[in-house]
Amino acid sequence: MHIPKKGLRALGIADSYSGREHSTLAGIVMRKDLIIDGCAFSRVTVGGMDATDAVLEIVNALNRRDINVILLSGCVIAFFNIIDPMQVHDRTGLPVICVTYEESAGLEGDILHHFPGDTIRLGAYCRLGARTPHTLPDGPTIYLRSWGLDPADAGRLCTAFTCEGKIPEPLRVARLTARAAHGFVRYQI
Repeated sequence: MHIPKKGLRALGIADSYSGREHSTLAGIVMRKDLIIDGCAFSRVTVGGMDATDAVLEIVNALNRRDINVILLSGCVIAFFNIIDPMQVHDRTGLPVICVTYEESAGLEGDILHHFPGDTIRLGAYCRLGARTPHTLPDGPTIYLRSWGLDPADAGRLCTAFTCEGKIPEPLRVARLTARAAHGFVRYQI
């Protein structure tokens, strides 16, 4: 991947939920020069196991051949609904980067507490593997997992898409959009 390319496009996907039955996912296509170039939505079941399908639904809805990479704001969303980034990578042919923002000992204990005996969910979490810390130029550290892209390139790509703070812009805008859409839908029901 040619990271310096100005027209490089990332699809950032983030979710928003507030203890309801469903969580709203927003996908934002953004060029490296920070121009927003597309948007799509899907939803997942809170506490379910349909997050991978919802991510793929966003990719399919956009129907774009010019997206270069998918950025996920976490792989464990909507109360332990686990995205399978390897499946997303395999099905789309695109590199996938999962970005998280805090150091953590892991979620195995939380999964066992909330979903006792759910070996499928626990296995899905364990298959995500270890995170790699990446320090951004302004000092904050983010934590990355990547599929189809080596960790160093994943870090460089996140740096290229981060203007301030520690959230890459496609994910920051996707998070804001997901919150707005989720709030809108909540008041329409």
